[in-house]
Amino acid sequence: MEIRPIKTEKDYQNALERLNEIFDAAKGSIESDEADILAILVDEYEKKHYPIEAPDPIEAIKIRMEELHLKQIDLVKEFGGKSRVSEMLNRKRKLTLEMIRFLNQKLNLSANILIKDYQLSK
Repeated sequence: MEIRPIKTEKDYQNALERLNEIFDAAKGSIESDEADILAILVDEYEKKHYPIEAPDPIEAIKIRMEELHLKQIDLVKEFGGKSRVSEMLNRKRKLTLEMIRFLNQKLNLSANILIKDYQLSK
């Protein structure tokens, strides 16, 4: 087992290839330990060079609704009407504090995500 830091794109590609080769190694084997270490190194390299930004509040809501198989109609009662839900999901209306509290509880979305600023559509 030869583990080296991932410093370049070439190192990254080599690490991915090796990880692919040993991914299904038997637990407790040298290859399994190597795969665990390589996975950590690859993850750190990706975080630094290929960061994924968190979605804005509206995208986060849409994603969670899809995960929970919810439709707009499921939010109508708490939001005060179909048009209000539609305006919010189409970025024509900002989230209110009451909406944020409801979404935090009902959809289990972090308030930190929901309070982020986002642009309304024109």
